[in-house]
Amino acid sequence: MNKKLMTLAVIAAVALLASGYVAGTWHANTTLTTTATSSASEKEPGRKVLYWHDPMMPNQHFDKPGKSPFMNMQLEPVFADEGASSGVKIDPGLQQNLGIRYATARRVDVASGFEAVGTTQFDESLADVVQSRVTGYIDRLYANAPMQRVSKGAPIASLFVPDWLAPQEEYLALKRSGMDDAMLAASRERMRALSIPDAVVANLDRTGRVQTHVTLPAPAAGVVTELNVRDGAMVAPGQTLAKVAGLSTLWLVIDVPEALALQVKAGMSVDAVFAGDTTQHFTGHIREVLPGISTGSRTLQARLAIDNKDLALTPGMLMRARIGGATTASRLVVPSEAVITTGKRSIVIVKQADGRLQPVSVTTGNDSGSDTEVLSGLSEGEQVVASGQFLIDSEASLKSVLPRLEAAGSASNTAAAAQTYQTTGKVEAVTSHDITFSHQPVPALGWGAMTMAFNKPSATAFPDVKTGETVHFAFKQSDDGYELTKVEPMGGGK
Repeated sequence: MNKKLMTLAVIAAVALLASGYVAGTWHANTTLTTTATSSASEKEPGRKVLYWHDPMMPNQHFDKPGKSPFMNMQLEPVFADEGASSGVKIDPGLQQNLGIRYATARRVDVASGFEAVGTTQFDESLADVVQSRVTGYIDRLYANAPMQRVSKGAPIASLFVPDWLAPQEEYLALKRSGMDDAMLAASRERMRALSIPDAVVANLDRTGRVQTHVTLPAPAAGVVTELNVRDGAMVAPGQTLAKVAGLSTLWLVIDVPEALALQVKAGMSVDAVFAGDTTQHFTGHIREVLPGISTGSRTLQARLAIDNKDLALTPGMLMRARIGGATTASRLVVPSEAVITTGKRSIVIVKQADGRLQPVSVTTGNDSGSDTEVLSGLSEGEQVVASGQFLIDSEASLKSVLPRLEAAGSASNTAAAAQTYQTTGKVEAVTSHDITFSHQPVPALGWGAMTMAFNKPSATAFPDVKTGETVHFAFKQSDDGYELTKVEPMGGGK
């Protein structure tokens, strides 16, 4: 009997200990939960909480704190002063780690016109050719390769002309036989008709020696751009032996982008700078705009002549040209690296007064050096992100900032394409802005049963909905979260 009493006493003690442990654990968990849900308000005294959300699902709002139905983490509050601001806020320390730099939109005096790239070429209008007027053979070729430099009067080739022998011998025979001047004059005219130079005829009169070789000189100083014969080759009358292009004047052929093709006109001033030495400036006026757009580069070519008397330039050099830069105008510019071009529009990330970063769509103009002209979307003095903007752009996309910009241009298409979801729930609260439901799961979105607020399409929408009733409702995703499209009592009434 005593053993039974002792056993019962031990069991009662163990039960008391277990109940005490359970009560203590429940009290600790309750304290931790209360502390966790209220810590945000305690850390931010005086700030009104609009709603709670899961940072991984920022578009879904909850009217009370608790654990996220999506992640194993506590919901975080969104305060009134945060909810009213657009854009994203990045911790200053994180900004420093990301290397984010800012630049100020400023007005500068920019020369009118535009910049383009060009290359130097031979001035074909000044090119000379070396031709043969007689039938002969190349006795010696002095210029033996294309692109060889020659001076004016330098020998290009020496010709042996067999057909010159007979008329010269005839002239000497007439002269030795004492023929009158009329016969000698007729013989000299015959030699000129056979393209025997006057210098050869004069030398024949002076020395009495027949000359059957002639040297063809370079008509001007320059470069042999074409060489069409070799030693020993036979040449015919009118055949071009070589082509000589001068270097004292060069063509600058400028490639104008197709988008600027209508702005370039003949007579516009050009200030060109050699890409290898920015101190070398060459000026001129566009002589002509060549017809046709290049299908490969989509550019239009404009041509002008530039002075090269000191022979500082050679054909093929790259030049940066400023076209029509005589006048200046005040323009709003930002660094070119601050502009994000998506293909459909251009965006800059603007730093707002409260430190938030807001993507802004802008209209850009021409580039001027390292700056880009902004035609609309920015004001002078605004700060823009000059580096790291792609990271900010990604963060802004997560918070639905950029989708709101896209929706502004295609709101009708977005509304038509929005998918509608349905479920049932109990009405917990009704305000002019939203209705809070304790609703059943939504499998299409992967939601479990939860309590959350849904936006009303207008303040007067669904006037008959009362707190506490069970309803069937439909909603769709919008830029500001989820918006109700239908709310009906479970009985089917409106």
